[in-house]
Amino acid sequence: MSTALASLAAAERATFLARNPRSRALSERAAQHLLFGVPLHWMTDWGTPFALHVAQARGARLTDVDGHELSDFCLGDTGAMFGHAPAPVARALVRQAGEGYTAMLASEDAAVVGERLAERFGLPHWQFAMSATDANRFVLRWLRAASGRTKLVVFDGCYHGTVDDVFVDLVDGRPAVRASLLGQVHDLTAHTRVVPFNDLAALEAALAPGDVACVLAEPAMTNIGMVLPAPGFWAAAQALIRQHGAALVLDETHTISCGPGGYTRAHGLQPDALVLGKPVGGGVPCAVYGFSAEWAERAMRAKRAAPPGHSGIGTTLSGNLLAMAAMRATLDELMTEAVYAPMLARAGRLADGLRAVIARHGLPWCVTQLGVRAEFQFRTTPPRNGAEAAVAFDDALEHLIHLALLNRGVLITPFHNMLLVCPATTDEDVQRLLGALDEVLAWCSTDPARLAPSLDRTVVSDPSISGIPSRNVNEPPKEGGQIG
Repeated sequence: MSTALASLAAAERATFLARNPRSRALSERAAQHLLFGVPLHWMTDWGTPFALHVAQARGARLTDVDGHELSDFCLGDTGAMFGHAPAPVARALVRQAGEGYTAMLASEDAAVVGERLAERFGLPHWQFAMSATDANRFVLRWLRAASGRTKLVVFDGCYHGTVDDVFVDLVDGRPAVRASLLGQVHDLTAHTRVVPFNDLAALEAALAPGDVACVLAEPAMTNIGMVLPAPGFWAAAQALIRQHGAALVLDETHTISCGPGGYTRAHGLQPDALVLGKPVGGGVPCAVYGFSAEWAERAMRAKRAAPPGHSGIGTTLSGNLLAMAAMRATLDELMTEAVYAPMLARAGRLADGLRAVIARHGLPWCVTQLGVRAEFQFRTTPPRNGAEAAVAFDDALEHLIHLALLNRGVLITPFHNMLLVCPATTDEDVQRLLGALDEVLAWCSTDPARLAPSLDRTVVSDPSISGIPSRNVNEPPKEGGQIG
């Protein structure tokens, strides 16, 4: 990092320290008993000197324990995409709280949620989980059992929660277990093939042996930095997948930002299975996964033919009463065209505003929008695959910008430069963000060489910003992200 930016980073750290004495005290207290001093170690990835502690989250605003009100464009990394504590979900939770939380039994809400999901996504049969990670893991088990095949295909730089099978990257053109994965003792490359996104030839080669159970993908990549599908990619990819007898699983946990039916319905995709996590319960931990009629029948046939005992699929809290109430309220009152329309319009204005601010400072960056989600990336053109997205990462610059925005009352997603708009986001929030970014970039642009896109960067780090280790380009950010 240049001397000028290092000085600015030091100044922003000093500002954060001065503004947040209660967060600092709570961080020191938590460090006595919480691993890494936080409930989840990802909470140390914000680039702040210590963890910010939240006191209240409502709508599009957070209030931290030191009393600062923040315009929140992170929104729990999509978990609170419909805002914090949305009223329909809050009412449903209060109502259900007096009627029971969990019973490992069915409920009317579950039947209604199944109907709503079938209507929304076009897949007739559904099951429930506690997270998108579990939903993806369970889908893989069902489809391997149903197909009699063992192989999985994913895209380089993907993120589908903490499913072990997906932590395979392309390193120098060869598949390799992601170096950051802790405690893995099996060779994941034995059953997982990885190909670049938007590469039809590579996808066909991976499918050609005829042993692939399914291709697991986000319709657009969102956690390695946003990577959109090339025109015609999914039409051709779907044909290839079906030609080779495999199933297509679309993980819509982040791409639900495109509309009430996600990217799938907005762009006419026809998956064999679909996964949706955090947003479907308005922020309450839950997830869903659905199958086409054909694959549901094959899955049920496999279960009936198996010996009795645990299938390795599901938990006792799957489909619990509280989650069902939250999902029903979300599907009925939040995941609607009427709610999405103003969100999409405001996200468009946000993306245009980001482009204007970046252009005003002459920075060689691009902005990508995916429904109510937008992201600025440190490269001149949108990336075509995960490798192109990863090489543009600059952790030191990213953490500096995020910290400076936080000091100015704006919160964005810590793992990359992603922003979300929720129903409660106002034009005032958007202007607050754009004004803060304009101020931050005014001094960033004093070092244009530092901010130029890099085509050959392999590892980036700056321990002067925070204690966060450097990230290799083959190691995409966490999910929660695309957290949880």
